Amino acid sequence: MSPTAALISASFCRRVLEQSYFLHRYHRRRLHSVIEYPLTHPIYTIWASNTSLGKTLVSAGLSMSFLSSSSAPFPRKRFVYVKPIQTGFPDDSDSRFVYRKFSEFFTYKPLPFSVFASNSVLKASSPAANAVLRNGMAGGSLRTEAFGVEVVEKGGNFGGGLENVHWYEERKLRGSESNETELFPASQIVCKTMYAWKEAVSPHLAAEREEAMVGDSEVLHMLKRCLENGLIGASCNTEEMEVMCVIETAGGVASPGPSGSLQCDLYRPFRLPAILVGDGRLGGISGTISAYESLKLRGYDVAAVIFEDHGLVNEVPLLSYFRNRVPVFVLPSIPTDMSDDLMSWFDKSQMIFTSLKEIMLSDFQKRMQRLHDMPKKACDIFWWPFTQHKLVPEEKVTVIDSRCGENFAVHKSCNRISQQFDACASWWTQGPDDNLQIELARDMGYTAARYGHVMFPENVYEPALELAEILLEGVGKGWASRVYFSDNGSTAVEIALKMAFRKFLSDNKVLLDLVNADVNGKRMDLKVLALRGSYHGDTLGAMEAQAPSPYTGFLQQPWYRGRGHFLDPPTVSMSDDIWKVALPQKMQSGKSGHECLSFSSRDEIFKRSRDGSDLASLYASFVLQELLSLSDSNGISHIGALIIEPVIQGAGGMQMIDPLYQRILVRECKYRKIPVIFDEVFTGFWRLGTESAAEMLYCQPDIACFAKLMTGGIIPLAVTLASDAVFEAFTGDSKLKALLHGHSYSAHAMGCAAAVKSVKWFKDSNTNMNLISESRSLQELWDAALVSQISLLPAVHRVVALGTLCAIELLAEGLNAGYASMYASSLLKNLREDGIYMRPLGNVIYMMCGPCTSPDICRTLLGKVYDRIQEFGLQKDESAVFAA
Repeated sequence: MSPTAALISASFCRRVLEQSYFLHRYHRRRLHSVIEYPLTHPIYTIWASNTSLGKTLVSAGLSMSFLSSSSAPFPRKRFVYVKPIQTGFPDDSDSRFVYRKFSEFFTYKPLPFSVFASNSVLKASSPAANAVLRNGMAGGSLRTEAFGVEVVEKGGNFGGGLENVHWYEERKLRGSESNETELFPASQIVCKTMYAWKEAVSPHLAAEREEAMVGDSEVLHMLKRCLENGLIGASCNTEEMEVMCVIETAGGVASPGPSGSLQCDLYRPFRLPAILVGDGRLGGISGTISAYESLKLRGYDVAAVIFEDHGLVNEVPLLSYFRNRVPVFVLPSIPTDMSDDLMSWFDKSQMIFTSLKEIMLSDFQKRMQRLHDMPKKACDIFWWPFTQHKLVPEEKVTVIDSRCGENFAVHKSCNRISQQFDACASWWTQGPDDNLQIELARDMGYTAARYGHVMFPENVYEPALELAEILLEGVGKGWASRVYFSDNGSTAVEIALKMAFRKFLSDNKVLLDLVNADVNGKRMDLKVLALRGSYHGDTLGAMEAQAPSPYTGFLQQPWYRGRGHFLDPPTVSMSDDIWKVALPQKMQSGKSGHECLSFSSRDEIFKRSRDGSDLASLYASFVLQELLSLSDSNGISHIGALIIEPVIQGAGGMQMIDPLYQRILVRECKYRKIPVIFDEVFTGFWRLGTESAAEMLYCQPDIACFAKLMTGGIIPLAVTLASDAVFEAFTGDSKLKALLHGHSYSAHAMGCAAAVKSVKWFKDSNTNMNLISESRSLQELWDAALVSQISLLPAVHRVVALGTLCAIELLAEGLNAGYASMYASSLLKNLREDGIYMRPLGNVIYMMCGPCTSPDICRTLLGKVYDRIQEFGLQKDESAVFAA
């Protein structure tokens, strides 16, 4: 190939890839349509390790085995077959194949009871629809009687694009013992094709070429409707029926769907149990195992593997590999002579299909039993954190079957699987959408296989080094030079305190050998400066660095002394559509009346121009007054560190601290050589709309702690970043001068790999569509008008919406207010019914999304919250009137 031709070819390929990528992004961004389906009967997805391996033969064989079997409690049966994506239509129609083969098998081996069979196509591209008309498959009606089979075919008219076809055919198969007067046949087989294209190519190509695109969310929504209609049909009472449903995919496990999404990713929100049709041909062993592992990597349960015998004895190595994993079934070779339309083959294969069916039914029963037993077992053996078990009856336990991106799949007592948006971000750790979740699983699997776990001291390996470099160029840029790894936020804080105290001692020329005692033999007492309402973790040392609270009470921590001086900070929130600063009691008497305490927008609160305001002078005078009052003339007690949660205090009630106050406090502490710690375990990595909350304060710490969202919440990992000056305070000739702290899992490779992927994903505008690259911030996720309307509700005291957080404090008094309050219980119950999973902080409820969450999803969630709070307020008013 000439250089010019090669260049043109490369350019063309790049263009195609770019178009495909943006198409993929467009269709992958799903709207928040709740995935919900009944779990009253078994539903399985039929996958294959490659195309043309006999998925449809397996589906047809299962229909014959299921409908032919006798079952005393259920004399009537229904088999539902759904083909979501069909190409090559109408020449190829898998739903029609299953429909017709069952009918032929019924004639070949008649059953004593009647069966009503139907097949339908819901939507098709214009070329596919026109082909149906030309072939005479639709338009008008036809009734024939043949071999005891009554046939009805109906059709409709078609236009351009992706059309509503509703092409339909049905047959009543009369059983040998049935009579003419029966109103309903004993059993049913229902076959459906959801979407069909004419060209026999990959669905994404057919959809593009025939200009009949369909997005992932549309496919999932249609599948949800088909499952509802198929399993809970109006034509009969399914409680008196035994039902089985199979969904047959197109091509192989990783074949693209219409939007370009891999099908194993496309159907992942349902996470239906799988039957894998393997490959008995040459090379099929590798393909079958690869397909199985692709499904397992995405969290699917594979019930069985089945494949056709091609005389290569592939079952021997496959049985060895799948031993103690899943059963393996081998079907007889398909005959080249099909003069009997495969009826002899299906008959010969019935024992295998019956065994497969029994495995499917048994696995379904085991799954259902486990789901029903889980709440009681959880109540009997778990000790949940932050939970009063006497207040959690068995029926209140949430059974989480899985998660996909930001949604839990929850099992409900009415035997349904329903999605709930994880509005707590699973204790503030979660941020990945379903795309990133799969990427993280893949990277962690690779890392576990490559490293397992390796110890960290005096060693280096790629994930740890790459993460450290990314952090120093990201959240630590401009101030940090060292990264210290640990395993959770509370521990990261304790490490930060150790670092800060040593830095304080070094800066103030205190000799190491005199740290424990001065010349008079008195111990030096180092304390922290912190804010009331702050929370820095549950380990004993971290609790000492926070003011008295429900977390530090005598019943929780009898050793607690509160080794610090705790300041009352000014807070900011929206109330009645106005952003307001609330000053603590101490500052009230010192204000002049000229301070600006109200703002028309949240952005005004963060402007640096406020540094010259009267309020800044008020803050500065009070901070200086507090610091001077802490001076110890005898030199025993010292403030050795300032620790703050920048901008937002999380567990303290989602309080927003005035950034101007924090900036002034940091400046004064640095001037007095008091090391500054930012606890960004909650606020870091775009949680508040910027990569680090320090960017919002326009000041930098000496030490900072990060965890939670850093790994996408998929695995524990924490880091403490430090400046070079802090690191130098620990350098020397003796090991005793080093930081003698560590964990067996320090910088564990899997955690570092997950963090590398997550941090890169969140800060790349190609993967995070919310990122405004020019301003290094996220676009507004919470609809400003809706936030304003919520703040005006009588039942609401204050609102804070910032970055991925939207917090709402309900107006409450007495025992209804505070961390122990159960005031919001009824509201949260209703919101969970609406598909929003929340866990409150007393009378403060909050929603938290991820950095990549679509503003459309946030708007939908916020709208539901608004409606429920409005309803909640009216109910409280009615209760008050009734009580009066």
